[in-house]
Amino acid sequence: MTARRMHPDELPLDEALARRLVAAQLPAWAALPLEAVRSAGTDHALFRLGDDMVVRMPRIPSAAAQVEKERAWLPRLEPRLPLEIPVPLAMGEPGEGYPWRWSVCRWIDGEIATEGRIADPRRMAAELARFLVALRGADATGGPGPADDNAHRGAPLATRDGEARKAIADLRGTIDAAAATAAWNAALEVRPWSGAPVWVHGDLHPLNLLAKGGRLVAVLDFGLLGVGDPACDVMAAWTCLPPLARDAFRAALAVDDATWARGRGWALWSGLVALPYYRDTNPALAAVARASIATVLADRR
Repeated sequence: MTARRMHPDELPLDEALARRLVAAQLPAWAALPLEAVRSAGTDHALFRLGDDMVVRMPRIPSAAAQVEKERAWLPRLEPRLPLEIPVPLAMGEPGEGYPWRWSVCRWIDGEIATEGRIADPRRMAAELARFLVALRGADATGGPGPADDNAHRGAPLATRDGEARKAIADLRGTIDAAAATAAWNAALEVRPWSGAPVWVHGDLHPLNLLAKGGRLVAVLDFGLLGVGDPACDVMAAWTCLPPLARDAFRAALAVDDATWARGRGWALWSGLVALPYYRDTNPALAAVARASIATVLADRR
């Protein structure tokens, strides 16, 4: 199975290449079955290895540094977090014509945490908030700040202004451009973060959450992990949760009004930039983006 191309600089990755890399560099696992995982992920291709592991290979140059970052930080963060995360078990080196490091992580069973798979959305909201409280409470000393490899998550919202306005222009006729512009302008007027940098996941949307037995059990894909303004994780209120669960999320998260408002801005920005980029190549992510925009604009009304 060849990975679907979403980026102009994306490498073609397939099961045969993943098998060769595992056989050459991790021979103890060479005889295990390996198959591509159907995923809406944009930065990495995934290949399930045996029953309890997954090979994770960057697709694009900007994601290459994420492998080492996850190896360095996820084992330190995991003991502090109340939900499962995919901790790396082994690292691979460039080879077989593949130019970057890659990883093997623990496989976590579950289903994408869409609303219909969650028995109690308010409970899920509180559990996700507790996860974020624990994450932002971890020691951030030496943690990676906003940069290209994490799409500048945690940076001041104003640094995303040009991208947001271009996306609104690109989406004119698809969304209410006037309402989106007003919502974006309002977000930029909010007081910026003045506290110490804290850990942020950076990419909280339903496709990165796993449910099992109707409960939230895991948070996936820490490629955009970094330290900075926690508002970019507050966007989960609009990207991951139904309106009826939003107040439970805010109560458990215990953020100030400005951080909440900046989180709404991050949710809008993420939807605006993702929808025109992925609408023809990643229908699942485009649907999340479209829903995020609609949810933010409805919330403002």
